[in-house]
Amino acid sequence: MARPTRSPYHGTFKKLVLALDVGTTFSGVSYRSVFDIGLRTTPTDTPHSILDPGHVPEIEDVTRFPGQEQVGGDSKIPTIIYYDQHGNIRAVGAEALKDIESMIVERGWTKAEWFKLHLGPSSESNVTQQIPPLPKNKTVLDVFSDFLAYLYKCARGYIEESHVNGARLWASFENHIEFVLPHPNGWKGAQQAQMRKAAIRAGLIPDTLEGHSRVHFVTEGEASLHFCVQSGLTIEALAASIYALSQMNYGEGILVVDAGSGTIDITAYGHDKSAATPAGLTFQEIAPPQRFLRDSAFADNVDHITRCFDKTIKLRFRNMKDPQYIKFGSARDKDLSLGIRSGQLKLDGADVAAFFEPSISCILDGIAYQRKSSSKSINTVFLVGGFAANDWLFSELKDSLEPMGVNLSRPDVNV
Repeated sequence: MARPTRSPYHGTFKKLVLALDVGTTFSGVSYRSVFDIGLRTTPTDTPHSILDPGHVPEIEDVTRFPGQEQVGGDSKIPTIIYYDQHGNIRAVGAEALKDIESMIVERGWTKAEWFKLHLGPSSESNVTQQIPPLPKNKTVLDVFSDFLAYLYKCARGYIEESHVNGARLWASFENHIEFVLPHPNGWKGAQQAQMRKAAIRAGLIPDTLEGHSRVHFVTEGEASLHFCVQSGLTIEALAASIYALSQMNYGEGILVVDAGSGTIDITAYGHDKSAATPAGLTFQEIAPPQRFLRDSAFADNVDHITRCFDKTIKLRFRNMKDPQYIKFGSARDKDLSLGIRSGQLKLDGADVAAFFEPSISCILDGIAYQRKSSSKSINTVFLVGGFAANDWLFSELKDSLEPMGVNLSRPDVNV
């Protein structure tokens, strides 16, 4: 069975599609478009990246945001906004991680984080009770629309700066851009209506029927599944996924485990024959999806140390016998009683492994529940999300699932 490919765009005019992914802890922007060959100002020319009739679209990420330590190459920013005492925005995304502690204290700035989860349905009240409250005098709609507006502004700046005649190009699409807003599995019409209101407030679309029609929603689980199938799986994993897809026609399902920085979402899918596309890649949920909050191993410690852990050890840890070091300060920082020397915190490998145990157990329990609840047999699991990059997590899950006849795969690129 050949690897699935995207179909050419069959519209009658060129179009730009922006996907604004507001994640629980990290966010990003992708776009589909087609530019004429030679218009790209970067060395890696992508000729078919704005929907152009007859051309197969490519997907590009916005990789330049204000305040990033490394300019270019990083397509994710923290989902954080700082407001001042008057409710004005003072720092967003990577800018919120800069050295602004003094201003936060002196000027009474308030941080909005994990705010997306406040949009969730009442059935997720156990989740909203565990997350930080919204800033004073701010609703979730206020904060969500502010963040959408920021992502939109960044996307516009990136496209205008990355392509020759970028400003003119943007102006030609600006009034008919199509927007894709991913959301957690289990969110329905009420949550989508709130997200559409936020898009209107953010200035993405006008409050008209035509404007409303330009906002599209996709569940994060299905978006991840399509990503795994279309691109990013290793050859071995891709072969397994194609086999699993072929088995869908015979009644088997696939499980998607989205292990993000703050949440774990588990969803089971089966092939939806009634809504088949030419590529045959249409899916339906075959069991109630699950969402879990991941407890931070450093919840009671300094935010900066937590971020250092997230950027380094959480991704690269692979052996419980090796000690791990978190670089968070300067050579002057020293406290041997706490294992701190020259600005580095030393952690025993076994202790780090213990940090992962709650997440590993949570995922395994969730997989067992989904397999039991599903209307179809499930023997294939795709592990996606930023946390999926960790080799220790992947190997521990794989070792536990293989004896049960369950194949675990993950993409080469994290989503």
